[in-house]
Amino acid sequence: MFENLSDRLERSFKILKGQGRITEINVAETLKDVRRALLDADVNFNTAKQFTETVKEKAIGQDVLTALKPHQLMVKIVQDELALLMGGTSVDIDIKGSPAVILMSGLQGSGKTTFSGKLANMLKTKRGKNPLLTAADVYRPAAIEQLNILGEQIKVPVYSEIDNKNPVEIAKNAIKYAKQHGHDLVIIDTAGRLAVDELMMKEISAIKDAVNPNEILFVVDAMTGQDAVNTAKEFNERLNFDGVVLTKLDGDTRGGAALSIRSVVEKPIKFVGTGEKLDAIDIFHPDRMADRILGMGDIVSLVEKAQEQYDEEDARRLQKKIAKNQFDFNDFIGQIQQIKKMGNLKDLAAMIPGVGKQIKDLDIDDDAFKGIEAIIRSMTPAERTTPEILNGSRRQRIAQGSGTNVQEVNKLIKQFDETRKMMRMMTQGGGKAGMRNMRRR
Repeated sequence: MFENLSDRLERSFKILKGQGRITEINVAETLKDVRRALLDADVNFNTAKQFTETVKEKAIGQDVLTALKPHQLMVKIVQDELALLMGGTSVDIDIKGSPAVILMSGLQGSGKTTFSGKLANMLKTKRGKNPLLTAADVYRPAAIEQLNILGEQIKVPVYSEIDNKNPVEIAKNAIKYAKQHGHDLVIIDTAGRLAVDELMMKEISAIKDAVNPNEILFVVDAMTGQDAVNTAKEFNERLNFDGVVLTKLDGDTRGGAALSIRSVVEKPIKFVGTGEKLDAIDIFHPDRMADRILGMGDIVSLVEKAQEQYDEEDARRLQKKIAKNQFDFNDFIGQIQQIKKMGNLKDLAAMIPGVGKQIKDLDIDDDAFKGIEAIIRSMTPAERTTPEILNGSRRQRIAQGSGTNVQEVNKLIKQFDETRKMMRMMTQGGGKAGMRNMRRR
């Protein structure tokens, strides 16, 4: 995500390295390269021009603090302006009402139906809502079936009328159904077209007038760049939507849509889709995205993802086991499962400051833990809880059962022992003191 733009911006800032102060000449040279990088990322021309002019105004004449160098100050200014360009702060969704109604809009192929399922799942699990998905796409043959499959996966009911070809009636009937069955949220998946057309606009405008939604979200494929921005502009002129959803942000995204859409359409980006799984949805935070574009990682989002998966009571129980040196392979595989739930491993690693650039050319498979899990699952319950009994014959049997070899089993057991020792020292010794005790031993 944004890898090419990040590389280009980093090269731009190098122009200022070694400079003693910021001047109009070296700033102009740097920003000329920055503007070129933005245009190559398919950012709107006027947006790129205005952005670099604003950065120049803020950079010229700035006193460079003794703690900073000119290129570091420029990075800070660009970071702040990137965040402002994308909206400055995150904007929440309006889900007040009985029921609240969210109308999804966008072109065919933008990921609208899948995102409807993701949004229903998120609002159900994190906000405690009782959503009803509504299939109002009466043209695409597989649309209703796709929404039903998504609904089954997240255990959210889907309202549809197979023989009714009037999407306005379907939407109105869905709201009646929701009121009768206690649903406090209705998400209406509407039809898309391959391009903006008058029939499509009239239809979705009629649905809007009929149901008076709390929110109209425009879903756009982030990989389409400026085309996405132009389409958003046309939709907004007719619908006056409340926010934008960028899907497929995990793909080879140049960044043009994310960086341009807020300034061109003047509507906030509210959510981003970051993968195919139904929990691959994030609230859009402009400041965090600016950090990621500049290669600074996103440690806040990483911590939030971890907190979502870890239960406080389980954490306390685990801490007690570690302190008593009772951490076993059952706990080990449990921690692996928690990490896997957090999302794509490469995306998670890229949130750690400084790591994103180092791993950009590495292929980190989501099945990276597969071999470890196979080895642990080939152990008996006694072997998992008491690793000390794992002698040579047991290791040979485990290797055969897991489709690995003895060397791999030995390597895992050694890593497990070292991890357990380190965790215990950190718990008993209080961080740095524990590490010193471990080195003395």
